[in-house]
Amino acid sequence: MLAVKSVWQHYAPAREVLRLLELFRRMVNESLRIGIANNALSLRRLSLLSYNQLAQYDSPSYYKLCAISRAAGILVARKKSVRRGYATRNPYAVRPLLVSCYGFKIRNGLLEIPVARGQRFAIPLTTHTLHAIAQPGVTVRSFTLTRTRLCLCITRDPPRIECASTIGVDRNLRNLTVGNDNQTQHYDLSKSVRIANTTVRVVASFRRDDVRIKTRIASKYGRRRISRTDHLLHNATKTIVAVAVQRREAIVLENIEGLRSLYRRGNGQGRKYRGRMNGWSFGEAQRQIEYKARWTGLQVIRLSRRETRGSSTTCPRCGERLQSDKRLKRKLWCSNCRTVMDRDMVAAVNLSRRGRVRFARSRPPITEAQGGAGEAMRGNPTPTVIPGVEPRS
Repeated sequence: MLAVKSVWQHYAPAREVLRLLELFRRMVNESLRIGIANNALSLRRLSLLSYNQLAQYDSPSYYKLCAISRAAGILVARKKSVRRGYATRNPYAVRPLLVSCYGFKIRNGLLEIPVARGQRFAIPLTTHTLHAIAQPGVTVRSFTLTRTRLCLCITRDPPRIECASTIGVDRNLRNLTVGNDNQTQHYDLSKSVRIANTTVRVVASFRRDDVRIKTRIASKYGRRRISRTDHLLHNATKTIVAVAVQRREAIVLENIEGLRSLYRRGNGQGRKYRGRMNGWSFGEAQRQIEYKARWTGLQVIRLSRRETRGSSTTCPRCGERLQSDKRLKRKLWCSNCRTVMDRDMVAAVNLSRRGRVRFARSRPPITEAQGGAGEAMRGNPTPTVIPGVEPRS
């Protein structure tokens, strides 16, 4: 199971590097123009059409191949957007950059990249970058340069962790709930909602008539919001994966694709509510959990939408449908067990149990002494105790 991630740092570019970045951008745009004109989407056909046309650019040959490869990726992504019915424009690379998997060397704490025939530019690597690439089994596959940043793509084939149980991860707007039959844990993300509301208020307070300046400043605040939200998610997901590795528990994720379609104009919801829900970074939380788990060799189980149906409204003890009450807020109560349960904890426990069914297919069955328990079915109550359950008075 090959794991991939990136590590980046700042650097001071030289004039030769800036010229190379601009040259690479122009080669990508030239390849895009040729691909659109000839309806060439595959890398092989685009290479046959574009490579000779790029001979006019004074650049090492492997940079030309990388420019064609990047253009092919952009064209394929555009074709997917067209198939899904999204309005698209002719793609065009605006920012200077350089992406390559050929010709670079790392030695003596420096990244050496060719800038011309017989000329190389050395970029000092930071302590953080050197520590990341010096881990056992890590291989540097490619590098990406912008005007101020260097990003290295690194891979690793970690040994697979033999898991003994599973934990479910229930993603919500204001928290991440992780748990199974033994225990559950909340990770508060309500600060991300406050960050989003503050950003919206700041952008709405702009009074400039120049749309270009207003857009540029709003983009700055938007990037700041994304950065702060991703940092909160990083702290939570890092802890989740570390605890799962320590306890040897496979992570179970639910499928909530297509959620954006529920919060569109005309669905009977308010503008502020739609904006808050459409700003929910549920996909980023899943991405971080998956790549961090894969990097450590931990198994991640992704359930289908059918497998997760009713996970937050089914009683884990008896299998009956839970009832809601406005006075209980995010808690539900069971008419059969006469107990009050937190809906996030219920979802995490049910996801863990449903993921355990698939997990058990690839390993020996887990006994009850090892913490195993089947999902509660109607008419077959289980003695499982759910953390946070309160008796209903």
